[in-house]
Amino acid sequence: MEKVFGFAILSFFISSLLLVPFIDFLYKIKLQRKKQTTRDVFNQRTKIFDSLNQWKVGTPFGGGILIIFVVTILTLWAYGLFGVEVKFWELFVLLFSFAGFGILGLYDDLKKLLEKQGEKEFFGLRFLHKFGVQCILALIISLVLYYKLGYSFIYLHWFGQVTLGFLYVFFASFVIVSFVNAFNITDGLDGLAPGLFIICLIAFLTIARSQLDSFLGIFIAILMGSVAAFLYFNIYRARIWLGDVGSLSLGAALAVIGLLTGKIVAIALIGGVFVLEVGSSLIQLISKKFFKKKIMAAAPLHLYFLKKGWEEPKIVMRAWLAGFFFALLGLYLAFLG
Repeated sequence: MEKVFGFAILSFFISSLLLVPFIDFLYKIKLQRKKQTTRDVFNQRTKIFDSLNQWKVGTPFGGGILIIFVVTILTLWAYGLFGVEVKFWELFVLLFSFAGFGILGLYDDLKKLLEKQGEKEFFGLRFLHKFGVQCILALIISLVLYYKLGYSFIYLHWFGQVTLGFLYVFFASFVIVSFVNAFNITDGLDGLAPGLFIICLIAFLTIARSQLDSFLGIFIAILMGSVAAFLYFNIYRARIWLGDVGSLSLGAALAVIGLLTGKIVAIALIGGVFVLEVGSSLIQLISKKFFKKKIMAAAPLHLYFLKKGWEEPKIVMRAWLAGFFFALLGLYLAFLG
């Protein structure tokens, strides 16, 4: 256990040292949103979000680049230096999901930097194309989980072990894609998604330690330390944002960590706030697309409360409290199994 805490501290320390010069570097290359013009998955302007967040224009994004770099290097170093039994395919799943979705997110960040007003989308990729790439990445990860790591069943406390066979591949892919988009949607307020992410990691670290899985525990600890350092600069008012490179990579990492623990119910509960955020957004989009009306004044949930007049820090703090409760509930059910 001391080793795990040590890696978390080391990751936090290194990330903290690098973040200030990295933020200066992002300003230098002008990796900043020039104007607040976001769009939903149907390519429609989200005018409510833009109007409530215009003051954030100019804040650099791309913090996920540094997190991916630090976590990847420290993970490879830690496994080799301390003689941890390297499980190649488990390491592949962790780093491939982390970096693979990060590269996809980097495309979106570069698009924001290079795309000029009135021009077609950079490289021509639209949401459906990017969603297709997400599904391909998730399918690769799920096939490795099934064929190389032997994951083919889920455990439900009330029903025991449920064998899915090859259907596990589609189930795991659904979980990964869902959490990738849930994290991306949740990452809309300063400190909201990274704070919830750390709470989830603490819960999964508890599960990993109970399973004596030091391999997974080390990765979680390193990831937790780096994101905690980032959070210091991301809380209201943020000096840096994750960017899509960060939100997609962290969402994928969260899903894969949950799948590797084997606690299926715990995944949805520990990440309960992420589930509520993506659920509210999905319901709103479906209602607008097919019924031409809104169910809520604004979606997702954090935007709804922002429109209702709640101050941003209040929304974030209360979401963290809700995340803590969901994490406790998820741990309770995980240990029942």
